Amino acid sequence: MSQEVLINVTPRETRVAVVENGSLQEVFIERSRRRGLVGNIYKGQVSRVLPGMQAAFIDAGLARTAFLHASDIAAVDAALEAGPQPTPDIGRLLKEQQAVLVQVIKDPIGSKGARLTTHITVPSRYMVLLPGNPTVGISARIEDAGERARLRALGESFLEGSEGCGFILRTAAEGVSEEALTRDREFLLRLWRSIQVRAAAAQPGTLVHGDLPLVLRVLRDLVSDDIERVRIDSRENFDRVVAFCEQFLPDIVPRLEHYPGERPIFDLYAVEDEIQRALERKVPLKSGGYLIIDQTEAMTTIDVNTGGYVGHRTLEETIFKTNLEAAQAIVRQLRLRNLGGIIIIDFIDMDEAEHKRQVLRALEKALERDHAKTQISGVSALGLVEITRKRTRESLEHVLCEPCPACGGRGNVKSAETVCYEIAREILREARQFDVEKLLVLAAQEVVDLVLDEESDSFAELEEFIGKPIEFQAEPLYTQEQFDVVLM
Repeated sequence: MSQEVLINVTPRETRVAVVENGSLQEVFIERSRRRGLVGNIYKGQVSRVLPGMQAAFIDAGLARTAFLHASDIAAVDAALEAGPQPTPDIGRLLKEQQAVLVQVIKDPIGSKGARLTTHITVPSRYMVLLPGNPTVGISARIEDAGERARLRALGESFLEGSEGCGFILRTAAEGVSEEALTRDREFLLRLWRSIQVRAAAAQPGTLVHGDLPLVLRVLRDLVSDDIERVRIDSRENFDRVVAFCEQFLPDIVPRLEHYPGERPIFDLYAVEDEIQRALERKVPLKSGGYLIIDQTEAMTTIDVNTGGYVGHRTLEETIFKTNLEAAQAIVRQLRLRNLGGIIIIDFIDMDEAEHKRQVLRALEKALERDHAKTQISGVSALGLVEITRKRTRESLEHVLCEPCPACGGRGNVKSAETVCYEIAREILREARQFDVEKLLVLAAQEVVDLVLDEESDSFAELEEFIGKPIEFQAEPLYTQEQFDVVLM
């Protein structure tokens, strides 16, 4: 399976595309004005404790106070000497104005502030350091039993002299030599010591340790043996990446490539067109079916339709084939659009239990390639499949778009006919309250055209009823819903 990483760098924006067999699978965007915060470590100060929510608001120097739940506080065991409780008492863990070292685990999304934890983790290429948690974990993606045993033995040997820190061996550690893993361990311990020194000297509300910029994060976290090459269209950033990789990720260096072409790098595999399509509700399937994807505050819903696909055999077979294709397309859209939280999929109803099982299995198999943590339920009594996907950053739509100023994000506007009737009601209201000579209505061109054409008789009767002349004026800058009734 051929995979490439394309990196497009401009002074204000960095974009990374993961392409698999010529098809865009994931895209990451980071802008200088709004960089991601996940992984950053701050010295925060408790601004407010909320016992009813078992949480606290932390001032970490960000635009909005951040949220820390009791379950994300590392000192839980020490604070609960009285005995185990279902939920730790936040009032016994934190006090207002208390300084606390925290790490961002979820970026601010919408109106919500960042989500924090005191379970600090410091990642590198092969391992993740767990300060204060002297345990060893092995990536679940490493399936070979012998390799898991080797890595566990190495990880347990690393615990000695690790100053109370533990380690998670990442997927990239599979097959890596003991020498390389030892270097990774020493690097992580040195980095953690420097973080502790900076944290001790820092004032509350300041950044103690920032995670790597997007390009280097992608190389650290995503580039595996499956990636054939990494192309970067900026010579300056290419040189910087090579220097970084030579020091920390030497196995990646041969796969790095500077792209000097005049044609934009994202045009090589029509990435720009794919990004545009990822902002649309409707996703066509090759068979002629299609998906409808609606993203809301609470959840994302995905509806599967056969569309123009009529199949060659029975209706059940047509539905089964469409659902199988949809399962692959849905997982790609989840990754491409970075959809998180609760996702409800409405597959086309299938009668045969074996078809349901195969579609669910196809969905699970496709999700195995997803880097984000996902959980999937079976088919519900209503024929729906529920997925939860870990959300750490905003979706592609939220990064690239903002709510429509005409409809306020509803996705539709009132019809010109509806606005006409609203204008009539407002005229009646104003005419009864104020003694005026005439009324001037300012509205969008579409509304004025309707008033002067199909609704002319209605407004003539209204003029006669109130005994005042009504004039209409088209305002080119008004949206269809906007209007003003001016008393003259």
